[in-house]
Amino acid sequence: MNILQFLRIFWARRLIVLIAVICSFVGAYIVVSIVQPRYEAVSRVVLNMALRPDPVTGEVVSAREGAAYFESQIELTKDYAVTGPVVDALGWLTDPSRISAYSRRDPSDTRDFRRWLSQEVESSTKASIEGAGSTLAITFRAPSPQIAAVGAETLRTAFLQASLAQRLKDASANAKFFNAQAEEARKLAETAENTKAQYEKATGIIMQGRESDLDSERLAALAGQATVGLGPGASAASGGVSAAMQLAQIDAQIADAAKRLGPNHPEMQAARIRRDMVAKVAAQEAANENAVTSGAAGAAAISRALAEQKARVIGQRDQVERLRQLQAEVDLRRDQYRSAAAKAAQYTIEASVSDSGVTPLGIVVTPSSPIFPNKPLILGGAVGLGFGMGMALALLLELLNRRVRSVDDLKLSSDIHCIAVIEEPSGKNPARKLRRAIRNLFPRWTGAPT
Repeated sequence: MNILQFLRIFWARRLIVLIAVICSFVGAYIVVSIVQPRYEAVSRVVLNMALRPDPVTGEVVSAREGAAYFESQIELTKDYAVTGPVVDALGWLTDPSRISAYSRRDPSDTRDFRRWLSQEVESSTKASIEGAGSTLAITFRAPSPQIAAVGAETLRTAFLQASLAQRLKDASANAKFFNAQAEEARKLAETAENTKAQYEKATGIIMQGRESDLDSERLAALAGQATVGLGPGASAASGGVSAAMQLAQIDAQIADAAKRLGPNHPEMQAARIRRDMVAKVAAQEAANENAVTSGAAGAAAISRALAEQKARVIGQRDQVERLRQLQAEVDLRRDQYRSAAAKAAQYTIEASVSDSGVTPLGIVVTPSSPIFPNKPLILGGAVGLGFGMGMALALLLELLNRRVRSVDDLKLSSDIHCIAVIEEPSGKNPARKLRRAIRNLFPRWTGAPT
């Protein structure tokens, strides 16, 4: 069969197609007329942490954490803390129809009335992330535009309050935890400090800083003193002996000359002057010799003290090492206390803020038209569906009751041969005249001989 034969069949059974289209259209019109419409209102909030760091904690949502953060915000819009206030705002708690429906619920459902109604709000709520991932759109569906607008606005307000309450709750819990940790760390630090003090008192070793004790520092000081030289006076001993011998010789000469010469003799006066000069040199050399003798004794004392201090440090090495361990324990506990105290202070500040981290965006617009039913789409689809069903029904009837409608249909059988085609007399019948005109215009489509 070719396409022209199919068209002839559909044209012959056009009433069936028309009836199917009309019935489908009427059925769809009745449905869209009696079905309850649904309106959608949208409220939007800006997620500030996706745009800039938090003013209190300095946190910002990274690309890796973004998906989890957005998912948590979407789930929060359907939490009971958000849907419950919508039930109160819409007055469903005093609605007789809902009270009656609640009384007919399944006996296994043990939820209270408000939570049971919040389930309906949750099923009517849809949340999604818009734009570049910084705006949360909250959509609420309702049978009237006013209820949809009120529901969307109440959802946004409840979401802001729930977000702030959740943040304060988490911050308070964290602050309480870190305060307890800081107090425990403080007690441990005090215990470690007391243990170290008792050990120092028992051993007599005092730790100076983290790595060195007092005896080790004293040993280092003595070692530094031992390396210092005795100065340039170390080579003055030989010079001092010569000056003293010269002084003795001069005294002997003066005594011998005094027997022969008078006291005012020029030779006696010159000898006295020379003696005075040699006496000064001898006194200086004697002082140098005394200094050299004193320096040697000090160096020997330092050497002895150094040896004693070294032996003492070596003997108490184990105790010093134990004291260093106690000092490390004290430092560790102090660092733990500082860290926990800083965290506790940060969360305490966060628990007192009034910023939820989200900001409402724009106003909620009351919808002017329902999203369901979409009458043009439904009616147009019904006409197309009716047309398709009518054509299928016409083809089925034709296959069950096959008829010859043109010369082409005779070609399906090799036992039947077409001899001639007799035209139907039109007479004065307008319908027959119209069919004759159509055959003359489209002879092949109508099956007329050419």
